Amino acid sequence: MSTTTRTWFITGSSRGFGRVWAEAALNRGDNVVLTARNTDAVAELVERFPEQTHAVQLDVTDRDAVFAAVQQGMDRFDQLDIIVANAGYGLFGAVEETTEDQARRQIEVNVFGALWLLQAIAPVLRAQQHGRVLITSSFGGLMSFPTAALYGASKYAVEGLGESFAQETQDFGTKVTLIEPGAYATDFMGDSGDQTEALSAYDGARARTGEFFSNMPAADPTHTGHAILALTDMDQPPLRLILGEHAMPLVVDTYNERIASWQQQQTLAASAQ
Repeated sequence: MSTTTRTWFITGSSRGFGRVWAEAALNRGDNVVLTARNTDAVAELVERFPEQTHAVQLDVTDRDAVFAAVQQGMDRFDQLDIIVANAGYGLFGAVEETTEDQARRQIEVNVFGALWLLQAIAPVLRAQQHGRVLITSSFGGLMSFPTAALYGASKYAVEGLGESFAQETQDFGTKVTLIEPGAYATDFMGDSGDQTEALSAYDGARARTGEFFSNMPAADPTHTGHAILALTDMDQPPLRLILGEHAMPLVVDTYNERIASWQQQQTLAASAQ
């Protein structure tokens, strides 16, 4: 465990993983810039840890507000050591069912919200010559499911964004990890999510997804705090970390199937050279 007090900047810290990781950091003695669309949701943490916290109201889709929030964090604590791009939500429904507004909102929050934070924090990381960046992705950014296409698309985009950012910033000491949780008992499928208006034509697809997840017990998100702290203490953290025990074999099977398919079609592929 680290013996040095570090400062975290967490988007989406009011609930879910963001809340768990914020509490874990605070209980260890670290400082945390808590951002949320409604800072009332983090008031209890500020009351419990007044010297270690700074709450900032933030909508991550507002680029100027993201830059201002990062500056507020710097003004309060002088440096930002661990940046967590965590804000996001899930949109559930078939491609045909998804409205333009729903699709745009999903990408605005999950992709552009992460992009604006990476852009805002890059000059800070460069000046400090150190920093950890954690980006909340999903095992749904590694494999796709029926009736979750826009959510998957947003997480696939976050995967590419984070991987490139890691390579771009490694020269000034930045270490990036994409966090890929499996199924957890957050409010991801509840108040924080969004649903399309269902068409009966996709009832079968919805049922297949429901059956898939019924065989994947939802883990307790509070159990992730110690793993995230251990991750930030690593000298050489991984680029990717799948959280939970159930997602790993599914992802491995998916990638093995992809490799086998590519190899099977190698003759056809090579003919296009």
